[in-house]
Amino acid sequence: MSEPQLQSMTGFASDEASLSIGETVYRWVWELRSLNGRGLDLRLRLPQAFSTMEANIRKLVSRQFTRGSVSINLTLKNEKQDQALQVDEVALGQAINLINRVRLETECALPSAEHILMLPGVMVSGQDEMEAAQQALLEEAIFASLESALQKLQSARRKEGDALRQVLVGLVDDIAKKSEAAKAIETETLQEIKQRVRRQIEDIQSDVTIDDDRLAQEVALLATKADIREELDRLQAHIEAARQLLGQSGPVGRKLDFLTQEFNREANTLCSKTPAIRMKEIGLSLKLLIDQMREQVQNVE
Repeated sequence: MSEPQLQSMTGFASDEASLSIGETVYRWVWELRSLNGRGLDLRLRLPQAFSTMEANIRKLVSRQFTRGSVSINLTLKNEKQDQALQVDEVALGQAINLINRVRLETECALPSAEHILMLPGVMVSGQDEMEAAQQALLEEAIFASLESALQKLQSARRKEGDALRQVLVGLVDDIAKKSEAAKAIETETLQEIKQRVRRQIEDIQSDVTIDDDRLAQEVALLATKADIREELDRLQAHIEAARQLLGQSGPVGRKLDFLTQEFNREANTLCSKTPAIRMKEIGLSLKLLIDQMREQVQNVE
């Protein structure tokens, strides 16, 4: 039976590849970064000529990931012996017209020739234009490289998820130990309540004999209010649910996040209901462990 795989939402991956088309060698790099996110938030940065790939990229990513803020960046360069630079006369004319119009409206300074040539589309090389078949061939190779990068990212997220799982299993085990400790001293709480009521009555009426029946009634009333067996039972149920989720593969982060809220609710109630100092200390320790668990769960897909 395979080991359950928990997947983190954080990771990094890259993939480099190249393709020769005619006399031109195209080289590109995919860089992928993944961070925590409530849902799947995909941010793409592609060269303008490859913006048509965006829809297929989004479909590909959504098939592999369900949560996380994923940034995908494609850097593409081409290499050729003869890279004669040319000026796109149409783009240059449009740029100059726009500059003149802006100057008339704002009275700004005239830009230098270097700045004009750096405007997008003004300077081109002889290799900038590709035939449709060449463009399709290059897009296919680039897309295949992205699939490789996504597999690497998924592997990185799973590796991080394995480490997260070990941390969470340890935290759940510690919560279980604290819960068992609370059960072990639960019977001592009744005796503490009885002693506290007796001292209070003696302080108020030191010369009055305490009626054991009346004392028993007061103790029973306070014990009912301080009864934490229901909270301890629910804590145990949450522990079992957490262990079950951590034994699964796939996206369980949302369920674990909800479970930590339930854990915290029981710990708060335990602290508020019991008057016993030792039980309050256990409750506070539980809250600390649950808070640590909640922080780690934010990284789980």
